[in-house]
Amino acid sequence: MQNIKHIICVASGKGGVGKSTTAVNLALALQSQDCRVGLLDADIYGPSLPLMMGVKPGTTPEIREQKFMCPIKAHGIECNSIGFLVDQRTAVVWRAPMMISAFNQILGDTTWSNLDYLVVDMPPGTGDIQLSLAQSVKISGSVIVTTPQDVALLDARKGIEMFKKVDVPLLGIVENMSIHVCSNCGYEESIFGSGGGDSLSLDYGTEVIGRLPLDLTIREQTDAGNPVVASNPDHPAARAYLLLADKVARRVEEVSTAASASPKITISND
Repeated sequence: MQNIKHIICVASGKGGVGKSTTAVNLALALQSQDCRVGLLDADIYGPSLPLMMGVKPGTTPEIREQKFMCPIKAHGIECNSIGFLVDQRTAVVWRAPMMISAFNQILGDTTWSNLDYLVVDMPPGTGDIQLSLAQSVKISGSVIVTTPQDVALLDARKGIEMFKKVDVPLLGIVENMSIHVCSNCGYEESIFGSGGGDSLSLDYGTEVIGRLPLDLTIREQTDAGNPVVASNPDHPAARAYLLLADKVARRVEEVSTAASASPKITISND
């Protein structure tokens, strides 16, 4: 883990808001800025990284010294996931201690190279994995993904509060499925409502660092293992992820600068 400069958590209070899709495309967008990027799938029960990154089923990490896992490269990004270690049709039926042990092993025993960013796709909710990660490594910041609808915003608040309790800086809020543009007529419609991300950001003194569209191309390309940032970087949806990456990188530097600017006390005999 000492090879990693910044660890960024992509989290949400609930499932189904596009957190994993955001994490994958954010990692690819950061890579497009000439950054060295890794991607860790922390969702033990529902790993989706192998499918989204187009890794062939049955691909497993090379094991060194009977302990260390070499990350699998996909689209130029170093990846690791419990999905590489179990069959896709196998349900992971583990109690919390086993789950935490497996996560800590994947986190700490992966031979990451020198990375500028490790993007961690967190499981939904505010449970053991989130606490274990916060206690194990220094996290540069968290990105909270939500949709504009009230039920998602309610759970997003819980995610923000959880990271506050473990002293993880909030980099900003991503409002996913913010707007849908009709592919036939160009009409824009806020299917899941509007203004939710702005309201949440005001409550917590942060900013909405990304507004991502509800777009068929995002879903099709992700399901095909060829995310839109990699397959079609000129697409409007890809440009939204690229803009998100710019803002995430800026916020990480701001947080790092603020943390290093703490006051120093000097003592003299005067």
